[in-house]
Amino acid sequence: MWPVLQTLQQLDAFSHLAKLQVNGSPCVLAKRGGFPVGFPPLSGMKVYINGKFYSEQNAKVSVFDHGLLYGDGVFEGIRAYHGRVFKLKEHIDRLFCSARAILLDLPMTHAELMEATIETCRRNKLNDGYIRLVVTRGAGTLGLNPNRCSNPQVIIIAGKIQLYPPSLYKKGMEIVTVATTRNHHNAVNPAIKSLNYLNNIMAKIEANIAGYEEAIMLNAEGYVAECTGDNIFILKGSRMFTPPLSSGALHGITRGTAIDLVTDLGVLTSEPNLTRYDLYNADECFLTGTGAEIVPVVKIDQRVIGNGKPGPVTKKVVKAYKELTKVSGERIAKR
Repeated sequence: MWPVLQTLQQLDAFSHLAKLQVNGSPCVLAKRGGFPVGFPPLSGMKVYINGKFYSEQNAKVSVFDHGLLYGDGVFEGIRAYHGRVFKLKEHIDRLFCSARAILLDLPMTHAELMEATIETCRRNKLNDGYIRLVVTRGAGTLGLNPNRCSNPQVIIIAGKIQLYPPSLYKKGMEIVTVATTRNHHNAVNPAIKSLNYLNNIMAKIEANIAGYEEAIMLNAEGYVAECTGDNIFILKGSRMFTPPLSSGALHGITRGTAIDLVTDLGVLTSEPNLTRYDLYNADECFLTGTGAEIVPVVKIDQRVIGNGKPGPVTKKVVKAYKELTKVSGERIAKR
């Protein structure tokens, strides 16, 4: 039997845990009066909300905002490297696509959102870090009707993020398949980067309970879709494979970058439907995501991938990605 987790029983047990073991190390899940591990408060942070900057303590939206009440809104996670915002245009493009899909009229133009993002980095003196751009439906009634909402809230936070322990980028990550199925296209389309991330969060909870940092999600047909916050790639022989967007994989910005980098290395990428069998028999595997960047995977469902170490092609892709981020992106500093 492949290790699908017994979700309901484990979730009941999980409710009594304040901490758990992740690969042998304690992982603090919650701390009253504190901040989540890996995300300390930034002194002097300035948060952008609808054209104005507020201190971290005063950055607020209405409790009637449907982004809070119903997860009604869209977002982007963006990276800044070496004084440049990486792939900013592509992220704003995707934000507009997500907004269009949920009939949310963005109150700013593409150019205005790009400039607001860069200015938020300037105000926070951020040269290297993570940017969260959020657009909510706005304040409304306690009912579902989005037509009763007004004034979509544009929020930009520029700070830091560390999704996985640094050691996993060197030695590789062990991941597990979970029972939570990726959203169906006719439900909440996985292509929409919405504020409703409960599907991903439930899969992440399963992974954490089992002692893993990351999880593979399958779609309703049993094909590999993606991980909870990352796209997945495998190398078999001389070819790279990644699940198609139709499988439930997000149109990842870093996914597209990785495909370009792999092509530059002379390796062709195909996008067929993949099963767990394909993953188990891969020569190499890695994950991609804006927050995660590029992470080697060395074991899936207790099956060792390749020789159990990050593979040579994976290492080349990581190196090429780091080199690209040094020279590519929108400059933060004013000229």
